Amino acid sequence: MGEVGVAVRGLHKRYGPTAALDGMGFSVGPGRVTGFVGPNGAGKSTTMRVVLGLDTADEGTALIGGLPYRSLRRPMTHIGALLDAAALQPSRRARNHLLWMARSQGIGARRVDEVIDRVGLATVAGRRAGGFSLGMRQRLGIAAALLGDPGVLMMDEPFNGMDPEGIIWLRGLLRALAGEGRAVLISSHLMSELQDTATHVVVVGRGRVVADTSVAELLAAASAGGRVTLRAAQPERAATVLGAAGGTAVPAGPGTLSVSGLSAEDIVAHLTRQGVPFSEVAAHRATLEDAYLRLTRDATEFTGADAVGGTRTSGGTETGERA
Repeated sequence: MGEVGVAVRGLHKRYGPTAALDGMGFSVGPGRVTGFVGPNGAGKSTTMRVVLGLDTADEGTALIGGLPYRSLRRPMTHIGALLDAAALQPSRRARNHLLWMARSQGIGARRVDEVIDRVGLATVAGRRAGGFSLGMRQRLGIAAALLGDPGVLMMDEPFNGMDPEGIIWLRGLLRALAGEGRAVLISSHLMSELQDTATHVVVVGRGRVVADTSVAELLAAASAGGRVTLRAAQPERAATVLGAAGGTAVPAGPGTLSVSGLSAEDIVAHLTRQGVPFSEVAAHRATLEDAYLRLTRDATEFTGADAVGGTRTSGGTETGERA
């Protein structure tokens, strides 16, 4: 597979008055799945298009194995991409679609059959792609990305349209591809799928990187100082004891308190010391979605309605931006 990895450095890109990229920079390392997440208009799609030479940045560089896309000979052997599962000729049969792509890169028919089998389309390879479901088109797009046996894979929303079985299959495939030493970048709005698939995450907002870290570190940071659910027969007394210990306890239902500022271990110790009975102490474990929302709440282009019939924007414009 040769040298692998993507390096994005200081990308700036404007569409008229709108800054789609504002110093975007990160790396995608080999041997791991990297999640690429951010609100609509954050610059994800624009960044991917710049990496693939489909858009040109005003400033900065995007390199694949140390080279810009335009310098790559037989680029599909360096990077495989899935940006739009609908980008195919609907009247063309699935296998012929892949054969057409393969021949443009000097790739033989045997490799076409290998990737068809790997994505689970062997039984429908002779069908016209226009009759495929979205999930099947995603599989066909993934097969196309794998054609050149590239060291880098980049996919935009590959879980869209997948049924539960397909999602489980795709998780395993992405982890297996990274396990083969490839650099895998996945853009997705499905945080639960990324949490079960990615080991690293790049969070972006308003055209720049907000966080670039491992999923484990991001979850640990989001969980630190988090909430603890407490069930007690005397919630008022428990709240008084915990307040005196430096915590904040607020009602969260009958006989239930939501406690912040104290760890579950500290809560148990203080209540036991004061003889306050309790039946449950459960620490809230942050999810990737929790961490993502916390990081991007000030970089979201569109937020929920805060008045009847009205929608609040928190930055950006309605036109000219790309996701």
